[in-house]
Amino acid sequence: MKTGGSGGMDLGRDQVGVLFTRLFFPTLFGLLCSAALNLADGIFVGRGCGPAALAAVNIAAPIFLVVTGVALLFGTGSSILGAIFLARGKLLACSVTVTQALLAPALPMLALGIAMLITPGTFCRLFGGSEALAPLVADYLTFLCPLPLLMGLAIVGMFAIRLDGSPRYAMLVNIVPSLLNIFLDWLFIFPLGMGLQGAALATSLAEVSAVALVLLYPLLFQGSIRPCRLQVSWHGLLIALRNTCCMVRAGFPTFIGETALCCMMIAGNFMFMRLLGEDGVAAYSVACYLFPLVFMFANSIFQAALPIISYNLGARAPARISATLRLGMGLALASGLALTAAGLLGSGAIVGIFLSPQSAAFGIAERGLPWFSLSFACFSLNIVAIGYYQSMGCHGRATTLMLLRGALLIVPIFLTLPLALGELGLWLSVPLSEGLTLAAIAFLMLFRGERRPELLMRRAN
Repeated sequence: MKTGGSGGMDLGRDQVGVLFTRLFFPTLFGLLCSAALNLADGIFVGRGCGPAALAAVNIAAPIFLVVTGVALLFGTGSSILGAIFLARGKLLACSVTVTQALLAPALPMLALGIAMLITPGTFCRLFGGSEALAPLVADYLTFLCPLPLLMGLAIVGMFAIRLDGSPRYAMLVNIVPSLLNIFLDWLFIFPLGMGLQGAALATSLAEVSAVALVLLYPLLFQGSIRPCRLQVSWHGLLIALRNTCCMVRAGFPTFIGETALCCMMIAGNFMFMRLLGEDGVAAYSVACYLFPLVFMFANSIFQAALPIISYNLGARAPARISATLRLGMGLALASGLALTAAGLLGSGAIVGIFLSPQSAAFGIAERGLPWFSLSFACFSLNIVAIGYYQSMGCHGRATTLMLLRGALLIVPIFLTLPLALGELGLWLSVPLSEGLTLAAIAFLMLFRGERRPELLMRRAN
């Protein structure tokens, strides 16, 4: 069956390599534009507002990882279920699932935005900030309060558009806001001198354009998946609750993956603040700005593989699933090693983009970034492997592995390793956590045979 939209891809018959390429490159380019937005935001803040402002942004950043996690939960969950429905010819069920995924996160995202507006100082204390950083964090969050609701709609919408066979349009939903945000960052911070408030306002306005593009998609393309009117009755409510629970179960590992980044940032903020003060947090923020770039490479591989694997799970075609897994893991290894090499060889130049070489934070970051970059290859392989389990419906296995790398390992390692190794331990905590998780995945795939989809299918039955 061909998916709709402008792509006309056949997830069950087209060559896996061709399908993967058509999904991967637009997804990668769009996500890299988001990463470029994130990097540009850090560069403008670091250079235009100073190290303290950069540290304040890093203190506030876990909020947006949670927002992204919730949106990815429903986006991934609806994409997995929708791909299975498409494989079985249930187009209406797929459209209903996507519509519910767009609506479900709206209320919690709205509540979070109101909390950011009313009590911004609370988030500074919760995420490891100092009293000196609290006013800067408050300035930043106040102008970002519309962002949770906007991000939720944009991210879920992109998953639906990609599932409908229009990865290039989904790419535009990333590219247009990214370019707009970069321009507005420059305009508000430098010519207008609005500081952190300007950076926050630029991000909020750019996200409005993303939502507008998502809402325009059904008007521009006649795809298979379209928003539909939900049944307003007790029976309809029960169906909606059942579908929401299925989406949450399918997408929960992705949510854990985003909150893993959140745990990494919060634990790191506390320990860097404890051992090295505000300069340490500013230095750590450089690594945290780079980590989403690594995540974008791994996530684009996962998002390209997800509809292919889930569709062929519904169609019971294990050979196509195996081919997709091999392609994804090979690409994850290559991109992870390339990014690790960049961190090892170019740390000084990279840190210099964010921080003045005369600042104390620059020296801390320049010493630590090569050690931190050792995590990139392991992280990329972990994300793609866990995505394979998730796409295969092994939600318990995927959730366990995400929890392992996201909280069960990173938090205790971050709290103990720096006490033993000092500053070096701060930078080695993430590589150690990702390496131990990869060892667990290797055991499951190589020694228990879980890289073979037919085995996972039998266990599911």
